Parts: sequence; structure tokens; C-alpha cells
Amino acid sequence: MKVNQFPDRIIEIDQEQYLYFGGTAYLGLSTHKAFQELVIKNIQRWGTTYGSSRNANIKLTAYDDGEAFLAQHIKAESAVTVSSGMLAGKIVLDELNKETDCYFHFPNTHPAIKTSNSLPLFIEGKINSRLLSIEKEKITILTDGVPSYQTKAIDLSVLKEVSKNKEITLVVDESHSLGILGENGSGIYSEIELPIKRKILVSSLGKAFGLTGGIIASDTSFINQIKKLDTFISAAGMNPAFVQTLAEASEIYKTQHQKLLENLIYIDSKLIKNENIKFDKTYPLIYIEIESITEILKANNIIIANFRYQENSKDINRIVITANHKKEDLDKIISVLNEYNSRLQ
Repeated sequence: MKVNQFPDRIIEIDQEQYLYFGGTAYLGLSTHKAFQELVIKNIQRWGTTYGSSRNANIKLTAYDDGEAFLAQHIKAESAVTVSSGMLAGKIVLDELNKETDCYFHFPNTHPAIKTSNSLPLFIEGKINSRLLSIEKEKITILTDGVPSYQTKAIDLSVLKEVSKNKEITLVVDESHSLGILGENGSGIYSEIELPIKRKILVSSLGKAFGLTGGIIASDTSFINQIKKLDTFISAAGMNPAFVQTLAEASEIYKTQHQKLLENLIYIDSKLIKNENIKFDKTYPLIYIEIESITEILKANNIIIANFRYQENSKDINRIVITANHKKEDLDKIISVLNEYNSRLQ
């Protein structure tokens, strides 16, 4: 299906209007008037793009402002922006390759932080025995903040079982938790308290935060290492107008985050949950295991997200709630889901 305007809460397909519950604009910022005005103002100040290296002799204060906001928001020592979340993941792996003896990954980790030589953290439901061995190693563990098909933050408590002879670096892709989970949408980074050497956040900013770009956050020493990488030096940075907007939109982020939470609490009070419908009141996705659900909803003038991340993986049917959805939107989709769900009982 092709549309000729941004798919917000309502989209038009073949001259017919549908409620839209897809995409990743969780805070509804892409069409938020005050947010748009901030972006336009900063484009007028910083231009539409800036193709120079971040290491050039001319330095833009936009990066200082935006990255300081991000570090404070996430509660990290330091943060740096890049042009995309995918690049953020790849740059981090490039640096960690120099000091990692072995990688391990949680199930369904996003391709942004996947590496071909990584081993599964779990084998047949149990922790990989290599993680329990007495051999001294520097290991890196890769995970999403909220795994695909899940509606809660990743449970990292299993890392307490890892042998003390392993020096652990943890990389968390927060593309679908930053801006959503935590205080004012700070994500899960600051809540991770584990016996590890280092934790690193990577994330897209093009989802909840509504701006094309990516972020890496960690301790200051690691961020300084990233800034010395050839890939970082030779690549153009994130659009400076967008980075400046990050610094100036903090109150809008708070307001939209609160609206999103209110929508989720409302859904939780009315939606019938069971094994067919996976939902948690702190997270804006509903995963559906009802056959032909996309056709059922479309017949009721509702479009949801339907796709697959990787070849040979199963289709994902997910309903995305945003801060822009109105109570009548929520009532309609809840009514349809409850009706068809009850028929399966």
C-alpha cells in the first residue's frame, strides 16, 4: 500500500480513510506542530545538511547542545550522535572488535548489532556453557532493549550467572525503548546494575524522538574512543538542525510521553488480554496471534504494521499506539480485538 502523506493516526488509501496503528512514531512528533516549528527554525539557522567531518576545524555548537541533552536524558556520562541507528551499531562493533575475545547475543537481536562470529547466549533454553567456564575472556553481550515480539524490557538477570572470569561489555540497542520506557522516556540504560565492565547504548533517533539520526551513549572514555575511529571521522554527522532540536524539545518530549502513557493505561483498562493478544501497559505495541487479523482489521478500516525483519522469519503483526491516537481511535480497535478474541475462546 502506498500513501502520499505521512501516515499519522489517519491515512488515506484509494480515497478511503483508515485508522493507522503502525510505524514507529511512538511520541507522534512527525506531525506535532510545535516540534515541526522547532525543526524549521533550526534548519533556517543550521541549513538543511552539513556534510563536513566532525573533526574538521570548524565545529558546530549544535552537536554540543544536542549530545549534552541526550547524555543527561539517558543518565550516561557521555553521548555522541551519528547519521543513523544502524551506523551507531556498526561503529560500536568496529571498536569492540579490537578488544573482544568472543561475542554472545540474546535471541532475535536486531541486525544493527549483529556480528557473524557471535554465539547464542542460550542453547536449548540454558545459558551457554562457555559463559560459565573458568577461562579468562573479554566478552561482549549484544541485546535489544525490548526484543522483537516482546512488550517488556529484556531480562538481564541471567548475566549474574556468568563466570567472574569473564570481563563483560554489554551493548543494548534501545531503538524501541528510548523515549518510551523509564522516567520521561529515558530508556533502560540507567537502570542496568550488573557486575559488568561497561555498558553501551546504541539507538536510532528516528522513532520515538522523531529525528533522523543515531546515538551512542556510554562512559566518557569509550565515547572518546568512538570519536577517534576512521569511520566516525570520515562520515558526515547527524543533521545539525536535528541535533539542535533535540536540545530544545525536552518539554515536548515530556508532554508527548505523558500522552502516550495515558493512552496505554486506557487500553489496559478495556482490552481483553490472553495468549492471542500480547500487551503491557508500559509499552506501545500489541502483538496479535489471530489468523487473518490484518484482513479483519482492514475490513473495519484499520491498518496495522505487518512485515518481517529478516528473510525466512515469520510475519510480525503488531499494533502500534502513539501519543497522537485519540480515545475514539482506541475504542474502535479495542472493540474489534475484543470481539474477535472472544470468538476464539
